[in-house]
Amino acid sequence: MATLVAYFSAKGTTAKVAKEFAEKIGADIYEIIPQEPYTKADINYLNPMSRCNREQMGGKDVPVAGKIEGFEKYDTVYLGFPIWYGQAPRVIHTFAQGYDWNGKTVHAFATSGGSGIGKTAEKLSPSLKGAASVDAKLVHNASEV
Repeated sequence: MATLVAYFSAKGTTAKVAKEFAEKIGADIYEIIPQEPYTKADINYLNPMSRCNREQMGGKDVPVAGKIEGFEKYDTVYLGFPIWYGQAPRVIHTFAQGYDWNGKTVHAFATSGGSGIGKTAEKLSPSLKGAASVDAKLVHNASEV
């Protein structure tokens, strides 16, 4: 079986951590990209009408570009993302719903400029139906994943 590091990064912080971590453990890496990329205005957290805020508050699906070929070969998946409103961005939920998680161990890791990890694992679990286990932690660099 194999290990995958899949990540979504809005500003590059999560990408840096994910790439360093994947290289460190010898895992495959996959970038989760929304079909409609985020602009700087879309991720203006201070604007209640910005795209990221509307998606989070509305629980909207955010379509993902691309698909992981051979996902079934992974038994462990590290899922990286920035924290938005104390949880994973909606694009992570949409991504997760596109795969069979039965028996997989999922380790979510999140980066944040100020928010805590909150109930991220609990809120993400319904999108990871069948996963053997799901945990989540806040990290600042690859050595903390």
